Amino acid sequence: MAGIARYPHASGVIKPHYLFIMKLKLTKPSSFRPARPAHARSRPAAVAALEAAAEDGDERGGGGRGRVGLCVLCGLPAAGKSSLARGLRRGLPQRRGWACALLTYDELIPPEAFRPREPGTEPDPSLPDWKQSRRELLQCLERLLQALLTGDPLADPGPTSQPAWERFLACCHRQGLLRSMEGGGGRYCAHTAGSGPLYIILDDNFYYQSMRYEVFQLARKYSLSYCQIFLESPLECCLQRNRLRSHPLPDQTIHLMASKIEMPDLKKNAWEQNSLVLQGSDCTSENEQIIALLAAALENPVKQNEENTEQKEADRAICAASAVHQADQTCRRLVSQAMKEARDKNILPSELKSLAEELNKLKAEFLEDMRQGKHLKSQLSVQNQCSDPDTSVISLFQLEAAKIVNKYILK
Repeated sequence: MAGIARYPHASGVIKPHYLFIMKLKLTKPSSFRPARPAHARSRPAAVAALEAAAEDGDERGGGGRGRVGLCVLCGLPAAGKSSLARGLRRGLPQRRGWACALLTYDELIPPEAFRPREPGTEPDPSLPDWKQSRRELLQCLERLLQALLTGDPLADPGPTSQPAWERFLACCHRQGLLRSMEGGGGRYCAHTAGSGPLYIILDDNFYYQSMRYEVFQLARKYSLSYCQIFLESPLECCLQRNRLRSHPLPDQTIHLMASKIEMPDLKKNAWEQNSLVLQGSDCTSENEQIIALLAAALENPVKQNEENTEQKEADRAICAASAVHQADQTCRRLVSQAMKEARDKNILPSELKSLAEELNKLKAEFLEDMRQGKHLKSQLSVQNQCSDPDTSVISLFQLEAAKIVNKYILK
């Protein structure tokens, strides 16, 4: 069901916001366990095994945990997300008896991951970029979830993700989520006090829907609870708060994020139905709307819907939109670099104008082909010298752009 909730804006203006909460099922919390769908046999064996292990753990009072929820906090920098996250971590165990853990992306992703590379330089494999760091963090979270559900030791990700894994382990240790296994050897098992539900709060901007959807996919894979809280704070207020921080972000970074941020959209994305939009002044851990959202999500874990063709199409559309957006940003940078190179060669202004028109036309056609999926696999296979298909597609654009530039430079 959908209801309208009104929250006061910081400036005193009343704005309507929507609170989407799934209809509750009347189930005793002490005996609640996510039902295993009838088509469980058709799901991946690994997922079915995790569910069975979790159920066995509940019955014997062992390692498995009954209810686990993932709560995503999203909004502009300095909107109040971290303050809310800390308040929830303190308050949920006291008010509801729920265990609560906090994953703060600013602490788990190193600052160097966000530093832009110099144009024309090759990426340094020893330095993580922010996209890779986000992927590694979700991989670490998945290993923790597997350990929570099965009672098995945490699986080591191997040397390639070791720095990210060590940061993640340290974060979990500080919050009492891990304990060393007998015999030592750096082996850990997941551990939380009590047998009640566990909420894991993810504190980040999550300004693209695709970023939040990655977390939702993880919840769906293991039939966990999922919800998201969007903190809507005036841009100027966020800028002022940010300037007071010990390590403020550049104003232009927040302005850029504000122009790109995507609010929860229930009409477009059914998976965002457990969402709450709040003004900054309402973002306290005592807010009853927040507690209601968390409780509703716990009672209604995400169902695995691998047979749902419509949802699969929606998933593909979101992933495709994200890929096109990233390709657009890269193509713009490549066009800019090509124009600089042409100016350095003292090409006439009239020819520079023609060159710019050709490159922009190529970019528009290229992006439209990406949206329509018309890039020829045979062309990509010739160019594909690396395992990343996105990189191969961009390389194809770069090659075509270079041909156009050379027409003007070599006249």
